[in-house]
Amino acid sequence: MRIGIVAGESSGDLLGAGLIEAIRKQVPDAEFEGIAGPHMIDAGCRSLYPSEKLSIMGLVDALAHYRELRGIRAQLRNHFIAQKLDVIVGIDVPDFNLGLLEHCHAAGIPTVQYVSPQVWAWRRYRVKKIARSVDRVLTLFPFEAAFYEEHQVPVTFVGHPFADQIALATDKVAARTRLGLPVDVPLVAILPGSRVSEVRHLAKAFIETASWCHERNPEIRFIVPLANQVVREIFLQHCEQLDIELPMTIFDGEAREVMAAADTVLMSSGTATLEAMLLKRPMVVAYRFAWLNYLILRLWVHIEHFSLPNLLAGESLVPEYVQHAAQPEVLGRHLLDYLQSPQHVQPLVERFTAIHHSLRQNTDQRAAEAVLEVVGQAARRRVTERPDEKR
Repeated sequence: MRIGIVAGESSGDLLGAGLIEAIRKQVPDAEFEGIAGPHMIDAGCRSLYPSEKLSIMGLVDALAHYRELRGIRAQLRNHFIAQKLDVIVGIDVPDFNLGLLEHCHAAGIPTVQYVSPQVWAWRRYRVKKIARSVDRVLTLFPFEAAFYEEHQVPVTFVGHPFADQIALATDKVAARTRLGLPVDVPLVAILPGSRVSEVRHLAKAFIETASWCHERNPEIRFIVPLANQVVREIFLQHCEQLDIELPMTIFDGEAREVMAAADTVLMSSGTATLEAMLLKRPMVVAYRFAWLNYLILRLWVHIEHFSLPNLLAGESLVPEYVQHAAQPEVLGRHLLDYLQSPQHVQPLVERFTAIHHSLRQNTDQRAAEAVLEVVGQAARRRVTERPDEKR
């Protein structure tokens, strides 16, 4: 069996590696080739192009690299079609993958999109392209699967790998001990985002929120995991400009461990909110956009909530604030309430635990079974459509 597989982001690389290993358990001689990151390569995938080529952020970067990306997609399409692969799996990066999958699907190769684009939230018209491009969509969340079922697109909910990786109960004291943090003081984790644009828009509001809380409770300590050196410099520049001194410990990465050590979390919207929920940590979520992006999104976005815990719950479990609604005193009041009123936290932990169970689906195995099912269905169709050779 020969499988084409294309992933760009580091998260897609991890999903791809898990998928490759799970398929190999059922089909030991399966071969994989496409665009792969280091984890997929270690799992045995032959990479035809560096995965960094697909790690393009924002409209400006995408336009700047448009011709190169278009050329890579055309060469990859021609290669996959010429090789007559058994199936092609696109992992995330939908703007690149859906065009590739559409051409390969039209050429008769079975196709799978692993990780749904946020078509349920905005640009819903894309569901028509998805329907004609793939034989199956594999979704990480149940509300995404419900959307595709409503639009009659073949779909399999496979769960989220984080739910498999993170224990149902997390030891806060053990996490603090590993990080060298005090075990007997209130700790607030601050996660302003992993991207430069996120930190630039949120750092000031988050630092001012921390100051607001500390003025009212001087025992609070703050722990801040920052994704890389660039993000760290931007965050520290905001601290200097605001001339605010806080009892703050900064970590290079280690976001999951830092959240596990915290009593509550102030954070940017994104995948980290899912991790905080799986760690059972109460959180306050905020997001700010460039003003033009915000105006566009207001016209196009079709959802009531934007943080993953609220999307998964279908209701407002955690406070979330966007744009200028994310003010220090508003965010701070929620953080202090979590710290001072444990009775408000326990029901939240119970809901988080129920959602954790629902997402714990043995993702790699379920995804592998779905891909192999698509291959099997295609093989049966070919047998049915083949003329009777005896005649």
